[in-house]
Amino acid sequence: MGGVRFDHVGVVVDDLELVTAFFVDLGFERSNPMRIEGEWVDRVIGLDGVQLDMVSVNAPDGSGRLELTKFHRPTDPAATQGPLANRLGFRHIAYVVDDLDGVVERLRGKGLDTVGDIVDYEDIYRLCYIGGPEGLIVELAEQIGGGSDQAP
Repeated sequence: MGGVRFDHVGVVVDDLELVTAFFVDLGFERSNPMRIEGEWVDRVIGLDGVQLDMVSVNAPDGSGRLELTKFHRPTDPAATQGPLANRLGFRHIAYVVDDLDGVVERLRGKGLDTVGDIVDYEDIYRLCYIGGPEGLIVELAEQIGGGSDQAP
């Protein structure tokens, strides 16, 4: 038997409250924070002495969630990287909104901005990348015409 369903994506962050607020501003629903530590988590993720706080932010339609995680122990010695769309690994998530311009305007009011331009894709979607805190990128897509119900 194969997989059953997609469940979540884990995102490691430095400022848990700032990043959580960013996703809440996009319309995600926040869960209560959890403190996680102990031998079981050390064994699962292959690190010793783990202590972390985690908040789930859930898509309002129930289609998925992000687990936002702040490690108190051990910490990552590497510096935070900037939001480059061609960096190897998972680079962005896509989020469908019903008023892209309104969402972008609201986020600009909070000091955030697009990575590039807002563009129309084949009269089907209005798209942009938003540069979030800590180098996170969220693709925003507003369906403006017929076609696939999946953003490009």
